[in-house]
Amino acid sequence: MFLRSNHFAMSSPGSSPSRRSFGPRAFVGAHTALVTPFLNGAVSWDDLKKLVEFQIHDGIDGLVAVGTTGESPTLDYDEHIEVIRRTVEFAAGRVPVMAGTGSNATTEALDLTKRADEVGADAFLLVAPYYNKPSQEGLFRHFALLAESTAKPIILYSIPGRCGIEITVETTLRLRKKYANIIGIKEAGGQVDKAARLVRESDPEFIVLSGDDSLTLPFAEVGGQGIISVASNLIPGPVAKLANLARHKQFVEAKVLHEKLAAIFKTLFIEPNPVPVKHCMQREGIIQSAEVRLPLCEMSDANRLQVEKVSDATLASFR
Repeated sequence: MFLRSNHFAMSSPGSSPSRRSFGPRAFVGAHTALVTPFLNGAVSWDDLKKLVEFQIHDGIDGLVAVGTTGESPTLDYDEHIEVIRRTVEFAAGRVPVMAGTGSNATTEALDLTKRADEVGADAFLLVAPYYNKPSQEGLFRHFALLAESTAKPIILYSIPGRCGIEITVETTLRLRKKYANIIGIKEAGGQVDKAARLVRESDPEFIVLSGDDSLTLPFAEVGGQGIISVASNLIPGPVAKLANLARHKQFVEAKVLHEKLAAIFKTLFIEPNPVPVKHCMQREGIIQSAEVRLPLCEMSDANRLQVEKVSDATLASFR
């Protein structure tokens, strides 16, 4: 991955793998794409532990360590693996931990996946290679090597707005047919019709997760089975409830809750993720600092006031 330093840093010593094994159905429902808390420029392990406890206490189904929301591009290798290791340690087998180990270099993705496996990740979230824009055949070969490198579950991650390419339905189905441990996809291209095709044309055990909080309900209406959420960093309970209602086709109740959450889902993306959600989390005392790493920076005053207004109103509605 061309954005990082210390390319072949060794994984942290003394780490221990998780003891519990999670099957594919553990990855339906609501999973929080955890922020990586910083304090004075360094990862705040105390805040990360507190965040994990908050998530599990409030009923989240699973955790994602070092995804986009976790600012993976600006963590170095030692930090990347250590965040995964600590998240596994703090979760202590109570919920599955999915590790973001994708890269635009196949060798790097293989290395990160191996190290994350060693420190106990339960599954891997593998983003489409970005920037170099491979063909669909290149994507297939990339993910094939990764699937062959581990027996643990893999969730593909298609987000064309960040990667410049998407993982097509055809490539997804081809991978699923050949590799049983490719158990699902996080679809973050905003295409409900694509989600519907994936559900319709894949086998019944394949998991389609929304990558956008605002599409949790629309995805569920076409057969999607959950969300990898940004908003749940701040409000894990309501997001978990929405995913559960939607997944069990309780759409009348789910729609009421969705409408209650719609404003916060939209406003948390008023500036680049995770800047707004970190700001809200600091204001609520979930983390000590809203720090992000450059090239991300704090919000404009106008956007900050808008985020605060919507956040306060949303949180008040659940108290």
